[in-house]
Amino acid sequence: MRIRLVAATATAAGTLAVLTAVPAHATEYSSALKIKGIQYDAPGRDSNSCTTGNTKDEYLTIKNYSAHTTVNLKGYVVKDKAGNKFTFTKNHSLQPGDYVKLRGGKGTDSDSKNVVYRNNCNFMWNNDKDTIYVYKPSGAGADSHAYTKSGSDADGNGYITFHG
Repeated sequence: MRIRLVAATATAAGTLAVLTAVPAHATEYSSALKIKGIQYDAPGRDSNSCTTGNTKDEYLTIKNYSAHTTVNLKGYVVKDKAGNKFTFTKNHSLQPGDYVKLRGGKGTDSDSKNVVYRNNCNFMWNNDKDTIYVYKPSGAGADSHAYTKSGSDADGNGYITFHG
């Protein structure tokens, strides 16, 4: 992973540089809602059959990192680099520290199980590389990350953590 260094200077009393490591593939926004991680490669052989496939095993985890603000996902949009898109059309509130798994396939959305289904049995994320974008209802960016299987998934298990 390439690291870009950002320098900030302290007060005039001491010119001290503070360095912070920021992954070069991430775009940091001021949004409380961020991509926690992605299971971009569902375990097993890929099959997008709605009845016997493993599309539901591919998911994106989105977390509310705010300490005090509840975020309603209605109107938020998740896209990939190719333009595949999912829009949260129902109210789904994330309390501070709460998360939701946006899964492929078909199923029943559940606040208690922290899951929303795309109701689409086609895989959304590429197994070799992709870019994930999350947009606020206003259209402003909330978070985005690019990944490559060889550069981002050190253990090769098909899961990548972006924000812990």
